[in-house]
Amino acid sequence: MTLVAIAAALLSFSPNFPKGAGSGGEGFEISLNGKIIIQRYGNNLNDVGNLKLDQSSPNDKLTIKYHHCGRVGKNRIVTIKDGQNKLVKEWSFADTNEPLAPMSCYVKDIVNLKKDNSVLKLYYSSSELPKGRLLASIVAGNNSVVKK
Repeated sequence: MTLVAIAAALLSFSPNFPKGAGSGGEGFEISLNGKIIIQRYGNNLNDVGNLKLDQSSPNDKLTIKYHHCGRVGKNRIVTIKDGQNKLVKEWSFADTNEPLAPMSCYVKDIVNLKKDNSVLKLYYSSSELPKGRLLASIVAGNNSVVKK
């Protein structure tokens, strides 16, 4: 357990791919104000994390970087869907030549979408991933942003 914690701490300082992802690996990172809070690569891509958002920090910036096996993602879209998979909000991002171009939005833009105890889901799609990928389930509450 200690070894896992040390490895996770060391990887959080890496500007490149985490070990095991390789320069051509598929995966993604979700960060809050520059600190990685969810990171998935390879066999862990389908492990959906919980993203807990706090209304007391509405100006926090949430950033997603998606790794497309060393290619540049085109027609990148970040989507919020409800528990019935209906579109709630969508952000489109301009094409770029940078393979890890960040896609950002403010926490307040997501928290304001949540109604009562509704479930929200964060998805990513692109020309390379047209069916999209569920990145995280969103929980809004009175605590700070955490990864479960």
